[in-house]
Amino acid sequence: MFSTSLLAPIRSRTSPDLAVLILPGGTDFSYRRFSPTQGSALRMYPFTASIQARFGTRVRVKQAQYRVYGWNGGQASPMPHARAALDALASEHPGVPIAVIGHSMGGRIAALLGDDERVTDILALAPWWQFADWRHIRDGVRVRAIHGDADTVTRAPRTAKGIAELAARGFDAEYLAVPGGGHPMLDHLDVWQGGALRFVGEALERSRR
Repeated sequence: MFSTSLLAPIRSRTSPDLAVLILPGGTDFSYRRFSPTQGSALRMYPFTASIQARFGTRVRVKQAQYRVYGWNGGQASPMPHARAALDALASEHPGVPIAVIGHSMGGRIAALLGDDERVTDILALAPWWQFADWRHIRDGVRVRAIHGDADTVTRAPRTAKGIAELAARGFDAEYLAVPGGGHPMLDHLDVWQGGALRFVGEALERSRR
């Protein structure tokens, strides 16, 4: 019988050490078609670009797109498209660990993708966590969350509660509050952008181990 280690995907010498999936936000209810030029998508391009620029070929970054703009209750409209983006990234780079970064609704999507064994690290930026979404994250995933305490769209205390619960369960989970920070992440750019770069740098170090 073959060892399962022999059946694991083998990285090529040209593969990155880490893949990063960026998940834009959205809204509660809307069937408006998702556009790569809408505000929630534009908000994440600086993260995508800065990560790729900082880490170069060691990291492969992809920003997801959904079919529609809204979550839409039990339909969870973005989830099939987010999972398809995760599958595509994993297929493109087999065996490479995947870090997920999501803002707002994208933070909720990131938590739900946390049940996938290919996801090793999650960064939730001002996440729209509902119904204890963080409990979907499998054991062993490193979780970071950044949330502004002036956010009036999503709830920073709920994010802090989720991270505290994960830490109590033994996760490597940390919460960073942004004093005066709002939901769009247009303030304290050094905290939002710098936090994302640190997160990817730490995930990259983990992948090398």
